[in-house]
Amino acid sequence: MKPRQTEVSIPLQPPGRGATPAAGPDGQPRDYVLWSLFNVLLGYGLAYLGCLCFPALIFSIKARDCKVLGDLEGARQHGARAKALNIICSLLLALAVVTIIIIVIVAMSNAT
Repeated sequence: MKPRQTEVSIPLQPPGRGATPAAGPDGQPRDYVLWSLFNVLLGYGLAYLGCLCFPALIFSIKARDCKVLGDLEGARQHGARAKALNIICSLLLALAVVTIIIIVIVAMSNAT
């Protein structure tokens, strides 16, 4: 009887280090469609900043389309771009909210 050889696999990367930052828990790239849609709707509702947030929505939809078609690299690239644009839009919207609050407070203090 011959001794059985066992297969030994050595991981090339430590656990937790192989996932990309734009990947979800199952390894699929993220598309950020809901975040983009929220930014666009809130932007149009607040200070007409929705047009600045619209490119993030476009890249989010492109990322979702690439993910559905199986182009994971394209989905990662579009998802990363959508994430960066969403961060910029969220910061602009937060700045607009703070500015509107300051203007309202100053206007109310001047009215009295």
